[in-house]
Amino acid sequence: MTSTFPNISISTERLVLRPLDEDDVPALADMMNDEQVVAWTDVPQPFTEDGARTWISAYAPGERAAGRGLALAVAEFLTQRLVGLIQLTATDWHVRATQLSYVVAPWARGEGYASEAALATAGWLFGDQKFERVELRTAADNTASQQVAQKIGCISEGVLRNACIARARAQDGSWGEVRTDYIVWSLLPEDLEGTADPGGFTSYSDWN
Repeated sequence: MTSTFPNISISTERLVLRPLDEDDVPALADMMNDEQVVAWTDVPQPFTEDGARTWISAYAPGERAAGRGLALAVAEFLTQRLVGLIQLTATDWHVRATQLSYVVAPWARGEGYASEAALATAGWLFGDQKFERVELRTAADNTASQQVAQKIGCISEGVLRNACIARARAQDGSWGEVRTDYIVWSLLPEDLEGTADPGGFTSYSDWN
């Protein structure tokens, strides 16, 4: 039974989801230092270009090879500009389930890129990889992330109380950790049935 993700590229109407490469280093570092990304993720701060390079060349390939997850750059189809990141983590190959998260660069927000990329990834997981569950966890105060989960058809399953460590900026400008709740969402294959283009992706291919 397959226990690792393939090195793939997924195309949608506006986006290409593909493995990250060296050319993505500056844009990834800029994106991960944005205040909203700092607040709602556990990405190390500051996130340097050296850190981005190590993440792309070592950490992300290691996670894929070990079967734990997959990281995909989200790029505009026409310009190839990096606009976001899709991550799959905590993958359970026995029950065919994984956690999905997304980050969108500040200059690309408001365009629907997160929902388009997330839905395409879910459609590929259900169709090609035969997964049975995609789970999302959003911080209780992260309304933008919750709106994406709702838009792609996720069902809210409940709250993990005090399970999320977010970050807040103090008056002196420093960042401090704060605890909040996680809202747990799920998406199942049947949640996408009956749509004109289940998953929203137009094609996928092996990147190798």
